[in-house]
Amino acid sequence: MANLAAVRPWLCLLAAMAAASWSGVATVDALGMNWGTQATHPLSPKVVVQMLKDNGIKKVKLFDADQGTLSALAGSGIEVMVAIPNVLLDRITDYDTAKEWVRHNVSRYNFDGGVTIKYVAVGNEPFLAAYNGTFDKVTFPALQNIQNALDEAGLGDTIKATVPLNADVYMSPADNPVPSAGRWRPDIADLMTQMVQFLSNHSAPFTVNIYPFISLFLNDNFPVDFAFFDGGATPVVDNGVSYTNVFDANFDTLVAALKASGHGDMPIVVGEVGWPTDGDKHATNAYAQRFYSGLLKRLAANTGTPVRPNQYIEVYLFGLLDEDVKSVAPGNFERHWGVLRYDGQPKFPMDLTGQGQNTMLVPARGVEYLSRTWCVVNTESPNMDKLADNINFACTFADCTALGYGSTCGGMDSNGNASYAFNAFFQMKDQDDQSCDFQGLARPTQTDPSTPACNFTIQIATTSAAGHRRPRRVAAAAAVLFLAQLMILLH
Repeated sequence: MANLAAVRPWLCLLAAMAAASWSGVATVDALGMNWGTQATHPLSPKVVVQMLKDNGIKKVKLFDADQGTLSALAGSGIEVMVAIPNVLLDRITDYDTAKEWVRHNVSRYNFDGGVTIKYVAVGNEPFLAAYNGTFDKVTFPALQNIQNALDEAGLGDTIKATVPLNADVYMSPADNPVPSAGRWRPDIADLMTQMVQFLSNHSAPFTVNIYPFISLFLNDNFPVDFAFFDGGATPVVDNGVSYTNVFDANFDTLVAALKASGHGDMPIVVGEVGWPTDGDKHATNAYAQRFYSGLLKRLAANTGTPVRPNQYIEVYLFGLLDEDVKSVAPGNFERHWGVLRYDGQPKFPMDLTGQGQNTMLVPARGVEYLSRTWCVVNTESPNMDKLADNINFACTFADCTALGYGSTCGGMDSNGNASYAFNAFFQMKDQDDQSCDFQGLARPTQTDPSTPACNFTIQIATTSAAGHRRPRRVAAAAAVLFLAQLMILLH
């Protein structure tokens, strides 16, 4: 998702950190959601699809082509962007493999009452600077093969292949850091020019992921108001054009890069844009509500940007649900992008029509939970000297990101931290009796240990999570990174 590589001048920060974008949307019809499933207990696809329909969401962007997910979407009328993960791009450079992928994941759903597939996302931010060129040689050939396979299958007129890219693929030079000077990142400039030409030849859009939040995350001196749409920020002036938010500035930097390549009128899809609600001091419900309120009002009003005013554009919010096994390498906030909690419950008022009403999203229906039992620290244990090691163990496998500095549970003492960690592990293990022991340091309780700021969750039951594979552990590197941060807080 967000690129955390080092950036150059302030506008390079805006671009490289996926800091913004926009073009108008008259109604919720043009609004989509990113649906990620990197969770220990993902909701049933059928429950999620019904929730999308209940909220009037008619477009969804996926990160794979999971059969259970696509089967649940069949007959819903929801437009879908299916995806090929980066790890498969090398295989898709073989045309026969690309044709088989299209047959298995696109053509088989192309029937009356099937899945309304609109796009195939070829990779996800494959040119991210942090990847050090890992996917540079395979992405464009994979894109060509998928689009050609769609054409050969007779689907190319209605289904387009595109590559969701991080905004670090373009930037403005250090000596002229304004949107109108936007150009492709030098190391991939030729590649981007070729790929944009191919997209244009096939009437496919440019897809970009944009994150104003990252500007605040990386730079404490970044003006907070410039990340939002309230108009309170000091304008940045580019040849007489005033920019009052990083969203517009970033988007128009991309338009300038496209124009310099001879495709200034190429359609742009905002593949990801959103605001997390935990895991960092700027990741809060209040900031998320402020961000979405401003964004959705602009979409509904067709406000546009200075370079592309009054333009329709597809926008996919990131994301639908919290995901408790996403990598925390970019930051602890990565597990808290959802506008809904892990269980499909809304976090804050959000009016998808952009009319500014104080309404809540319709929650998931039919969600079943485990029993109202928590796991907390046993303060009478003789093994309290082993507390830190056991917290370490629990957080290696369970999600403890809410304990980080600036997060919702970051203000508790060591016993509170232990209780949170033990409970997270206990819930992740479906409240198995043996998972609430920790060398005698833990005990089960029916008394909710939550505080006004910190919620101790009860996990959803497996019946509600049916229909999805359930990953059981975080990536080792991500776990080590988070634990290093947590241990600093404990000592």
